[in-house]
Order: sequence, then C-alpha cells, then structure tokens
Amino acid sequence: MKPGLPTAMERPHFIGIGGAGMSGIAKILAQRGAQVAGSDSRDSETAQALRAHGATVHIGHAAGHLADDTTCVVVSSAIRSDNPELARAAELDIPVVHRSDALASLMDGLRPIAVAGTHGKTTTTSMLAVSLSALGLDPSYAIGGDLDAPGSNAHHGEGGIFVAEADESDRSFHKYAPEVAIILNAELDHHANYASMEEIYESFETFVSKIVPGGTLVVAHSQEGAAEIARRVAGTQGLNVVTYGEEDGADVRITKITPRGLTSEVTVLLQDRMLTFTVSVPGRHYAHNAVAALAAGVALGIPAHNLASALGKYTGVKRRLQLKGEAAGVQVIDSYAHHPTEMNADLEAIRGAAGDSRILVVFQPHLFSRTQELGKEMGQALALADASLVLDIYPAREDPIPGITSEIIIAAARATGADVSAEHDKEAVADVIAGMAKPGDLVLTMGAGDVTDLGPRILARLSS
Repeated sequence: MKPGLPTAMERPHFIGIGGAGMSGIAKILAQRGAQVAGSDSRDSETAQALRAHGATVHIGHAAGHLADDTTCVVVSSAIRSDNPELARAAELDIPVVHRSDALASLMDGLRPIAVAGTHGKTTTTSMLAVSLSALGLDPSYAIGGDLDAPGSNAHHGEGGIFVAEADESDRSFHKYAPEVAIILNAELDHHANYASMEEIYESFETFVSKIVPGGTLVVAHSQEGAAEIARRVAGTQGLNVVTYGEEDGADVRITKITPRGLTSEVTVLLQDRMLTFTVSVPGRHYAHNAVAALAAGVALGIPAHNLASALGKYTGVKRRLQLKGEAAGVQVIDSYAHHPTEMNADLEAIRGAAGDSRILVVFQPHLFSRTQELGKEMGQALALADASLVLDIYPAREDPIPGITSEIIIAAARATGADVSAEHDKEAVADVIAGMAKPGDLVLTMGAGDVTDLGPRILARLSS
C-alpha cells in the first residue's frame, strides 16, 4: 500500500534537513515521490544519502535556497526565528510546518506504533523496525539514529505499520494518534520546556489521550514515572494498558536476564507462555527495551514467538553502545547517553561486559540547562568509570548560562572519589586517551553532541 502524498508535502523544503528527525521525514517523502529540498549547516553522510534519493540539499542557510514553488517549509523546534529561509518563507507566504505535523501526516491511513519516554526511544523504535522487517512486514519507520548506514534512519514500507519515535521534549508527540503507544519511562528533562514532573505527567497524559479507541498503551511497570502515568490513565474507556517488567504484577513479566558478553539472553512470561530470546546489545535496560517492543508487536496481533525470534536480528543502532573499533588492544565504544539515568545504564552495561578491564570515559555534557539541573547527578554517574575526561558543554541550540560549566560535573564526580579531569581542548583528547589507555581497556565516548567524532581519532592515535 502507498499512502497518498498530501498536497502541502509535494515540494517541501526542510531547514536543518540533516538532523536525525528531519532527515527521516525527508527520506520517506522522497520515497513517496515528493520533490524534496532543504538546507543544513554542514555537509554530511546523511545529506549525501538524501541526495541519492533525489533530494536537493544546500549547505548553509540562505534565503535564495528556498524555491518559489515550494509548497511548505518544514522546521524543528531547534530552528531559530531569525533563520533567513524562514524569513523568506514568510515573504512568499509559504506555509511553515513543524516536523511533528509532517511526521503525523505520513502516518495517516497506517497503523502507527509511537515510542515515547525520556530514554530508550531510538533503541526501542529500531528494535521494532528491524524485527518487523525481518518478519517480512515491511513497516515504514522514522528513527532518531541510523541503523547500519547513513540515511538508514527511515524507510517507506509497503506494509501497513508505521513505527516512530514520539518526542516529548517540545510536546510535539501530542500530534500523533497511534494504535499502540509505548512509554518506557518518564523523568524530568528538557528543562527549557518543563518546569516540574507534574508538567511532564500532564504532557504524557495528553499523549496517551491521543491513542485511537481500542488501542493499547504499553508501559514500564517498574519505572516510577511511567507507572504514575499508568495509574493516572487507568480506567480510560477504550484504552488497553499492558505493563512489562521484572515484578510479579507486570502483564509481560521478565523472569530472567542473562548477560553473555556484549549480548543478553532474556526470558519472559507472556500470555502464560515462556519465551527466551537473544538481545544483541548488553545491559538490563536494553533487555527492557526489547520486551517493550515485543509487547507492542503482540498488541498489533503479531505472534509472540515469531516476534521474539525476530528481535534477535537487531544488532544495535549508531551511538547506542556502538563499537567503533579496536586498536592496540583497546576497544572504543560510542554512547549517546547525556542524561544521568542513561549514563548510569550504559556504564553499568559496559561494566558488566568488561569484566576486569578498565573503563575510560570521554564525556561531553549536552546543554547548559541540563547541566544546571542535573550536573551533580552526571558527575555521580561518572564514578562508575575508572577514569574520565570531561569536555566543555556542547551548547546545541542554547546560549550560555552564567556560572554553568563542566566544573559542576567534575566537582560532583570528585566528591565521590572518582578520577576525573577537565579537558577544554577537544583536539587534544586523542593524545590524552592514547597516553592513558592500556591493552584490554575500554574507551567510551559519551554525550549527545559532537563527542562522537572523537572515536575514529582515538583509534587512529592508538594505531600510531
């Protein structure tokens, strides 16, 4: 089946087309026959992959990049109001569409699964995309990270299922009407948009209210925030609630998680039947993500034993404990973790897989606002490493906040007795790590910014 292409989406222009969320929507539209154009601040493999699908990608932002026959301009919340292409759209009276509205339009006529939560969205969405594809169901999907190659974060499938991340950061997930929704967890984050946990809860409740009548909410039984949302929506007419977790009260109960190096074996009790399957990434939290994906697929009517087997086909997504390579006996792994909960989970997973090996972390804090609110907890998380380098804060879309620096994290880490050093020169990191690392060590580059670029440099330096 091929859903129709909305008229407004026939010739879209994406500002920031190279971003994880934006590029996925652009790719699907191109695959559906739209004449896609856009711009980004720098060239990238993602931009090149979009060009291979027929998209026009400009580097840099300029009013002249916007064609007169553009039917809409697609933006994310990261695009500033003074962007010259946005100003040009206003001059030409071209409709401006938020990324979430564009994604919602792509789901029309399909059976959407929307994956929400403060952490784990990309992994869980990827697990669903890979396993449903392995079963020959050819789903459409939009993921916040590449599976195995640049541009593999999205696909227009001929099947009837659409799997998508549902981003709570700017409340844009209120735009979706899923048949199945997953809430992995709910914690206070995105401090520029949420002032309290109560606001977080209210936002997730709105998301749940958008589930179609007769649809299903899959929710973590043991995570405090997710469980609170489940309590608040309990009894909602036309809503099926399925919980998963390791406790006796969970509808889909995880009875055993057995670490096996960089993989795990997971056993669940589902519909009075025991199922055991392999998750090809380490750590308890990734096992929970896989079980959430399993429960969601079953809610759509997919046989549990088929889906459990297919979940073993998932081998990871870029930046989620991705092995970048090995040199001089040192493995370099990349992690997108930037919230303390994610940092703890990934470090615990690596610690479980590392055995007696040392773990060296290069951490780049992401956003001034997040560091202001959670810097102490970030530092405490680094105590799980044997030694850490902390870089300057990656600002992304934010302006600096006076007095908020990486020193907040370093001080908190040192208060726990952790071995932590500041490194203000990102270009020096490869040399510093090469001087610290010994054969058998694991190096983890961690953060949501451009710290990911350091993995190949560290490997090259170790090789030399």
